Amino acid sequence: MAAGESGQQPPEYLDEASAGAYAERILPSLHRAYPSKIAHVLRDVSDVAAPAQLTPAFYGCFDWHSAVHSHWAVLRLARAFPEASWAAEVHAAVARSLTPENVAAELRYLEPRSGFEMPYGIAWLLQLCADADAYRPVLAPLERLAVERFSTWCSRLSHPIRAGEHGNSAFAMGLVLDYARAVGSTSLEALLVERSRELYGADVAAPLAYEPSAHDFLSPSLCEADLMRRALSDDAWPQWYARFMTEARFTPVTPVDRSDGKLAHFDGLNLSRAWMLRRLGHTALSRAHARVGLQGARSEDYAGAHWLGSFAVYFHLCA
Repeated sequence: MAAGESGQQPPEYLDEASAGAYAERILPSLHRAYPSKIAHVLRDVSDVAAPAQLTPAFYGCFDWHSAVHSHWAVLRLARAFPEASWAAEVHAAVARSLTPENVAAELRYLEPRSGFEMPYGIAWLLQLCADADAYRPVLAPLERLAVERFSTWCSRLSHPIRAGEHGNSAFAMGLVLDYARAVGSTSLEALLVERSRELYGADVAAPLAYEPSAHDFLSPSLCEADLMRRALSDDAWPQWYARFMTEARFTPVTPVDRSDGKLAHFDGLNLSRAWMLRRLGHTALSRAHARVGLQGARSEDYAGAHWLGSFAVYFHLCA
């Protein structure tokens, strides 16, 4: 990509060296057992165990969903730069995680926990499956469970979840719609398109004055618009977007404390806004958010470092 008028590369520029820097930051967390936060329902004393025993494929990166999308991120980097010197290290690390034994243990853990990581983590799991290439056969049992579980959840959703955090329904539905199209699942695609239109089709005048909330790493309005961009026809989309996003008024935000796991979410908000704004055609706003978000993604505080690399990779390679 050509440099900008200032002589500096635009923030979306990614070459082998900068991709390798992301991989170098993400890889150590894949198998870093602690600190760890688990959302874990204890059924009996047998459930008292370390995260690496409970979910041996995805136990690093502080929490399960971050471990999932960190595996996705390094695989996506290696797919973009397959001849890079660091690509072999990526595949060795992922192969250590995604063994048949580890995936079987993950399945045993998920099967009795129907609400586990719904919808955010399960959506990221399907994104991983879509991009896992050689690892997809090993992931197949988890993939089948995730599709069934997400389909059931999506079918039963009576109202949108307009959160700026993990519960946001539009963000998860967008990831899974991308998965469905990538793997050719026409039935899942049809379900998601139908439900997107039912849940969001009548919305107007996005309430931007109320964004962001202090813990947001997603913009509820942009998540919705980014989903409907995927779900509506080429004819219907411009009219819907004009009614909904009457003014694209977004300003980058800076965390007041990057060591606080919730307050560090603003770095992710800048990055997710950046990729959604770019996909919606707001290039200047996207770049303004990306410059701030990518700076935050280099933070050494593990509160953000365990997951922001994934959001940076998504901005670079998926927007």
